Amino acid sequence: MEQQEENLIPGIDGNKYVPYEKRTGNESVVYFTRNLSAAGLIQAYEQVCGNICGKVGVKLHTGEQNGPNIIPREWVKELMAGDLKGANIIETNTYYEGDRDTTEKHRETLKVNGWTFCPVDILDEQGTATLPIEGGKWFKEMHVGKNLLNYDSMVALTHFKGHTMGGFGGSNKNIGIGCADGRIGKAIIHTVKGSDDQWSISEEEFMERMTESAKASIDFFGKHVTYVNVMRNMSVSCDCEGVLAEPVVTPDVGILSSTDILAIDQACVDIIYAMTAEEHHDMVERIETRHGLRQLSYMKELGMGNNRYVLIDLDNDCKRITAADAAKGLKPFVSK
Repeated sequence: MEQQEENLIPGIDGNKYVPYEKRTGNESVVYFTRNLSAAGLIQAYEQVCGNICGKVGVKLHTGEQNGPNIIPREWVKELMAGDLKGANIIETNTYYEGDRDTTEKHRETLKVNGWTFCPVDILDEQGTATLPIEGGKWFKEMHVGKNLLNYDSMVALTHFKGHTMGGFGGSNKNIGIGCADGRIGKAIIHTVKGSDDQWSISEEEFMERMTESAKASIDFFGKHVTYVNVMRNMSVSCDCEGVLAEPVVTPDVGILSSTDILAIDQACVDIIYAMTAEEHHDMVERIETRHGLRQLSYMKELGMGNNRYVLIDLDNDCKRITAADAAKGLKPFVSK
């Protein structure tokens, strides 16, 4: 049975931001560039690709039909044509009804959105597999798309943005929800067993379930997983909302990369909080009202990474900077 005993109690304080100076533990390395382009994406990836080998899956949120905020296809095409020859984009079907809840509809949506330049493996097309979760509170194992087990390495290429349920969607969400299969894995993350409400699990409990799911997948790959977060077109809505996403009001920032899933998501959140009140108001409100910061504290509790990091500025001779430095002088978002 994949779920643990009932009557478990979720953690707290998912709505409370912890400043850097109040954190403890080791530091990981996170790279940063303001160059929002294919060249910037490639540069960021090349800093963290040392252990990517064998058959590679690029975990990407390919979006609902005509979604305006997904990572530009041409950027991904250039990255895969150079550094990731022979890799596949990997995805799973959705739990909600829409353009991607069946493999047939999902493949049509991939065509509409232009993901036609390389193979796209819908991981749960052939069913599910289970991966163990060491130290999990809610689960002992997670159901993932069966085809995930065919890969030697995974690159989490993530559009960092807000999220209706998670508060924010970074690498943790991209993997935790994105590798779980569309029928079993996503259901046990989102829904109380027997409930008529599909989204009956929320706030800290949801963050913990999603994070345990992510841990199952990254533990499977061990050192052969790496993370790139693109802070561009950051609506408070996820790309799963497609053309119905809330308008973008948060400034574009840049691209981050790391081999530490917690450090990269934490750095992105820190940059959001380092923005001016006007710049980050909507995003911070979305994160805190959903108690999304529990993603970060729970990743640390599960030993998934460090919430302290060295931020390396690739645009300025690899100088060490702070999140506040990365958030300086941002230009207001202009619809493209």
